[in-house]
Amino acid sequence: MQAMNTVFMRALAGFLLLITFLTISSCDPYQKLLKSSDYKMKYEKVKEFYNEGQYEKALPLFEELMGIYKGTKDAEKLYYYYAFCHFGTEDYLSASHYFKTFLTAYPRSIYAEEAQFMIGYSYYKMSPQTTLEQANTQKAIDALQMFINAYPNSSRIAQSNNLIDELRQKLETKALSAADLYYKLKSYKAAATSYRNILLEFPDTKQKEEIMFKVLKAYYLLAINSIETKKRERFLLAVDAFDEFAEQFPASKYYREAEKIYSTCTDNLSKSNENVQ
Repeated sequence: MQAMNTVFMRALAGFLLLITFLTISSCDPYQKLLKSSDYKMKYEKVKEFYNEGQYEKALPLFEELMGIYKGTKDAEKLYYYYAFCHFGTEDYLSASHYFKTFLTAYPRSIYAEEAQFMIGYSYYKMSPQTTLEQANTQKAIDALQMFINAYPNSSRIAQSNNLIDELRQKLETKALSAADLYYKLKSYKAAATSYRNILLEFPDTKQKEEIMFKVLKAYYLLAINSIETKKRERFLLAVDAFDEFAEQFPASKYYREAEKIYSTCTDNLSKSNENVQ
C-alpha cells in the first residue's frame, strides 16, 4: 500500500510540475510573441533580437516572417539577416549554405558583395587545426578567391588576401607534416615526392631552403637503401637535387652536409660507371 502511495505521489508531483511549466510558458512574453499573428510586431522584435545578438530567439521569427513576406521588398533583407543569424549562432555550415542560396535568389542585391564574402568567411571559421582533414580550408580559399575575382575593388580585398595567406599556411603545414612523417617512416621515395610537391604548390614558402635540402636527403637515403639495379638512377636524382639546392642557396647552413651527400653520390656513380665498363 505504501509503495502505491509513493508512486501516486510521484505521478502527482510530475503532473503539477507539468502544469506549472505550461502556466509559466503561457505567460512568457517570447512564447506569446511566437504565437501572435501580429507580424508587424514580430518584424520589429526580430530586428531587436538580432541587434542585441539574441540570434536563437531571432531565428524562428525570421523563418516565419520569410514565408509571410515572400515576394515583397522586405523578403530580401529578411533572408540576408537570417543567414547572418546562423553565423551568429556559430552554425557556420548553415550560414555558408544560406549565403549561397541568398546569392542565387538575389544575385543583384545591394547585399550581394557582403554575402559573397561571408561564404568564404564561414568556411574560414570551419577550417580545423592542421592535424585534421582540410577540406573546409580549401573551400574557404576557393570561396575567398571567388570573392576577390568578383569584387576586385572591394574594401575587403586586403582582409580576404590575409585570410587566404593564413589558410594556405595551414595547408602547407599539413603537407609538410605528412612529408616529414614519410621521412621518419623511412618511406624516402614518398617523402621526396611530397617535399617536391610542396615546392610546386607553395612556391613562396618561407621554408624553401630546408625543404629543398630535405628533397636532396630523401633521394640520397632512397638511393643508399635501394637494390643495386635502382641505385644509379636514384643517385642521379640526388645529384640533380643538390645542383638545384646549391644554385639557390650557396650560403645555406645546410650546404656543408649537402656537399658531403653530393660527394658520396658522385663516388657511387663513378663506381657504377666502372662496373658498367
